[in-house]
Amino acid sequence: MPETPQSQVYWPGKRLGRPEKGSGSVARFGRRVGAIAIDWGLSYLISYAFFRPDPFGFATLAVFVTIQIVFVLTLGGSIGHVALGMRVISARGGYLAPWKPFVRGILIAVVLPAVIWDKDQRGMHDRAIDAILIRK
Repeated sequence: MPETPQSQVYWPGKRLGRPEKGSGSVARFGRRVGAIAIDWGLSYLISYAFFRPDPFGFATLAVFVTIQIVFVLTLGGSIGHVALGMRVISARGGYLAPWKPFVRGILIAVVLPAVIWDKDQRGMHDRAIDAILIRK
């Protein structure tokens, strides 16, 4: 079998200058799902403790968005991101501008932007604010 030249090999984040594996690489699907499960579970517990009954789940969604905004602003990622070794950074490197986690949180609440990805596995919510979810 012929070898593929290194210039033709592609991985998520290559166009953005991210490594293929390890620290700084684009966070993959499994970690993302785990992080959102942690965040959603925590949001549900908080919502249940303070806002029950909430038949439509709006309190849970509000808690979830609040967790996303506050922890991306303060820790560089949600509780689930931090627990699973990920961080949200500017695609140009470094931290996000303070307004960007608000936009990101609202777009995640809409759901659709978070499930439509590009070649670099960035959802529309991250592309809108020029961010990328990486492994620590």
